[in-house]
Amino acid sequence: MTEIKNFDVIIVGGSYSGLAAAMALGRALRKVLVIDNGKPCNRQTPHSHNFITQDGKTPLEIATLAKQQVAEYNTISFYNGLATNGNNTENGFEIQTSSGDKFTASKLIFATGIKDIMPKIKGFEECWGISVLHCPYCHGYEVKNKATGILGNGEYGFEFSKLISNWTTNVTLFTNGKSTLTKEQTKTLEKHQITTVEKEIKKLEHTNGYLRNIVFKDESTSLIKAIYTKTPFKQHCPIPEQLGCELTDEGYIKTDYLQKTNVKNIYACGDNTTRMRTVANAVSMGTTAGMILNKEFILERFSYNY
Repeated sequence: MTEIKNFDVIIVGGSYSGLAAAMALGRALRKVLVIDNGKPCNRQTPHSHNFITQDGKTPLEIATLAKQQVAEYNTISFYNGLATNGNNTENGFEIQTSSGDKFTASKLIFATGIKDIMPKIKGFEECWGISVLHCPYCHGYEVKNKATGILGNGEYGFEFSKLISNWTTNVTLFTNGKSTLTKEQTKTLEKHQITTVEKEIKKLEHTNGYLRNIVFKDESTSLIKAIYTKTPFKQHCPIPEQLGCELTDEGYIKTDYLQKTNVKNIYACGDNTTRMRTVANAVSMGTTAGMILNKEFILERFSYNY
């Protein structure tokens, strides 16, 4: 809990993107509050990859070091808690937390991520981020050449099966029910030794999140070491929509290339704005948001009519 109630910027979300934005603003001497409840969506993932200088480290290691470095800038404050409501004020915005604390700022950055909606398959949630994966660029090297499944159907199942064949020739598409692939798509996959299995899945057998078998409703099994899938999601934080931020057709917060939303003085960055869910991309977007937001402060000061 910080005693200072008013800030230049409030950043909601203190994982990679939020911390990157905070560092850019701290180096620009801005008074910033980072509100975070310490529950990033990748907290179950054992290792992070494809982020240069940090390859193979745990998400917690990277985030902990990042926070330590951001905390060196004395204009940055941290609040451990959940932001639950947002309101417009005469000079900007007010953010309220679940504990009832209120903070104000003239500008906001939302780096709040998304909440994955897990299918009702026993064992799925326990394996998510460990052996049930979303991104081959993040995890594909670690499961290369292993028996790999794609849980999906239709266009997604077809395209992702082709993609994953880059990392292993042992690929099976599990449609979890009747396939909706076209005949041409099915023939294309068969030509490349990718089998389509239409059986409905009962559960995933695993050891501490590492897959052993898929068990189908007819009690037959398939030996598998990794599954890629695309889960539906919702915005982790409702405040951007409360304040009028538009969402894309897919459900992401709509931003321009500078991370600006359609609402003046509100920025968004990280997984809540893009399907490109990588640590490196989140950091890049956060840095951009912090730098551009600071420039906006400067332009406002110079355009002020004395």
